[in-house]
Amino acid sequence: MNTTDLWVVVPAYQEEARIDGTLRALAAQRDRDFTLLVADNGSTDGTVARVRAFAAHAPFPVEVLVEPEKGVGSAVDTAFRYAIAHGATMLARTDADCLPDHGWTAAARAGMRASGGLVCGRVTARRDEHGRAGRAVFLVLVALGAFFGRIRPAHHRRHGYLAPYRMHAGNNMAITAELYEAVGGMPRRPSPTDRTFLNRVRRHTTAIVRRPDMVVQNSTRRIRAYGVLGTARWYLERGAGPRPVDIR
Repeated sequence: MNTTDLWVVVPAYQEEARIDGTLRALAAQRDRDFTLLVADNGSTDGTVARVRAFAAHAPFPVEVLVEPEKGVGSAVDTAFRYAIAHGATMLARTDADCLPDHGWTAAARAGMRASGGLVCGRVTARRDEHGRAGRAVFLVLVALGAFFGRIRPAHHRRHGYLAPYRMHAGNNMAITAELYEAVGGMPRRPSPTDRTFLNRVRRHTTAIVRRPDMVVQNSTRRIRAYGVLGTARWYLERGAGPRPVDIR
């Protein structure tokens, strides 16, 4: 029976080619006193097999949960609620194409203990996917999205928010179980769920902190899929045109 108070949730869909890197990054954490829960969103490739093979020698408990309802919100919400039902008091999330730095879980735990709320980390670009120029483009796009979010009228405090808007990366966040349940959890629909969830928290509490030492290397494959302009539109919350529903 798992007794860890911190659970790390990794939603995954068709990530056979990338999830090994995420699992290795988690195994290399300085703080490994957690349970890993992979929420598979109906993959038909070898994603689940990769996770189960890793579980056989992992330095922490590993569980796999299958969520058939497509969408990142559905996968994350089901996984978070499962973790809470099994004893989690602290929840952290990254994605199956991301690489958390070695101090990620330690920073997440410290942030939740200090704030009792939502902890937002810092995202950088994966060094193994693009050269220096590609990583610079990624960081510019993230900064652009953050700026647009701050000036967007719908995000201003006059709409009942208790805390200022700061762009929140769903693949680098942590939250106490108590706050997660208090705000009604992650919206299962519609997308973008990360922004909607952040605004739920902002309406409920000011306990939102940023941890610059809670670092995740993001995949830059969206730039390859949508192009620079399409990715810019995505970060500006206007979307990049029709695309399949998945949990990324």
